Amino acid sequence: EVQLVESGGGLVQPGGSLRLSCAASGFPFSSSTMSWVRSTPGNKFEWVSAITARGGDIFYADSVKGRFTISRDNAENTLYLQMNSLKIEDTAMYYCAKDVGYAFGGFWVSTTDPNYRGQGTQVTVSS
Repeated sequence: EVQLVESGGGLVQPGGSLRLSCAASGFPFSSSTMSWVRSTPGNKFEWVSAITARGGDIFYADSVKGRFTISRDNAENTLYLQMNSLKIEDTAMYYCAKDVGYAFGGFWVSTTDPNYRGQGTQVTVSS
């Protein structure tokens, strides 16, 4: 059974930091590209960041570049997202997901499968 369990969300003030974790099981995590995606209060899904299987290639959405850092520990089947300098517009439900997309011209074209996505962890940035 595929399981992805996100944790680490919460309420933080603008400028603050959070570290999200995603524990994965039930599929070959260490050979899978993984992404973080988020869904805003208006239910709009936005891809945030991707990391290839061995961590050799990393991609970020322009909206988070320079503030967020994705990483992974294949020995622990865990994906991370360090979020710094958080902004109000980062408020969203954050999900980790297996990504079967591809790199094109230095950008990541994301394709995630809802069957390989967790239940999410809420991040709220508010003063």
